[in-house]
Amino acid sequence: MATRKQILYQDAGVNIDEADRAVSFIRKLARGTFTPNVLTDIGAFGASYRLQGWKDPVLISSADGVGTKLKVAFLTGRHDTVGEDLVNHCVNDIAVQGAVPLFFLDYFAVGKLDARVAAEVVAGLARGCRNNACALIGGETAEMPGLYLPGEYDLAGFIVGAAERASLLDGRKVRAGDILLGLPSSGLHTNGYSLARKLLFEVAGYGPDTVLPELGSSIAEELFKVHRSYLRPIRELLLAGLLHGAAHITGGGITDNTPRMLPKGLAVTVNSSSWPVPPVFDLLRRIGRIPEDDYRRTFNLGIGMILAVAERQAPRAGRILKELGEPYYEIGRVVPQRRGRSRVEYE
Repeated sequence: MATRKQILYQDAGVNIDEADRAVSFIRKLARGTFTPNVLTDIGAFGASYRLQGWKDPVLISSADGVGTKLKVAFLTGRHDTVGEDLVNHCVNDIAVQGAVPLFFLDYFAVGKLDARVAAEVVAGLARGCRNNACALIGGETAEMPGLYLPGEYDLAGFIVGAAERASLLDGRKVRAGDILLGLPSSGLHTNGYSLARKLLFEVAGYGPDTVLPELGSSIAEELFKVHRSYLRPIRELLLAGLLHGAAHITGGGITDNTPRMLPKGLAVTVNSSSWPVPPVFDLLRRIGRIPEDDYRRTFNLGIGMILAVAERQAPRAGRILKELGEPYYEIGRVVPQRRGRSRVEYE
């Protein structure tokens, strides 16, 4: 009887040794984000975090991904910024409810693991966590042969933050007459990349290294601009008692995201000429001849965060933002919603 060949896990496409090498990189990077409240090291089955110093805390959590911006990373072989994009996006999503980030977990899934690529991705995650005083407390690195195309991976993030119950931003403070302050984005952030890639690479026929005078950079450099964190300006205005509401402008643009901070019966008017639209958005619009409504609901158009403050407090809020070195624009105001009309009207 013939001896049957031994089949190892590696024969199925999973390399445990490469996974161990990746974890050794990840452990060093994650430890650099730990705060005194982290009670377990990377490698435990679960992560422990001590919650102290709060009077009446509310935990606020969120999960998100980087979307098809990852395709640009695959195309160029650059993986060191998508993790930072992810952290900042998640931080913003809980900051608009008044939370400070406590800890973050990631999910990195790939068909064939390359420890170097994994380390680059996690380096971006760690940088984002350090910049937001958030601990990269754990995560999952999964090698799943046959599920992803060669050289591709998926990345998701999970964040937990806390806010005092009395300081929650839940729309209750927003009033008609409030002024809207728009904080500029760095570019596309992590939204609209499916359309942007189609227009730039397929319709226009540009490559990642194509340099366009109107951008002042290559296509890749523009697309890799990191999604900004707005934690600091939000916190400073909240601690000063000035912030009534905040909206993170992500997928859906100003049109779909601004109403998320409004109580029933209120709407906003937005002066679309009150801030400079970065050239990349005009470029995309020209290439695709994008209709106005779709244009506004796909891209952030240069505004990554909208803050609502009382009209009489707007000058003080502006001074605080100026002291932080945070540019801002008065882009509109909160108004009573008119029957049968949109909750966001452009002027």
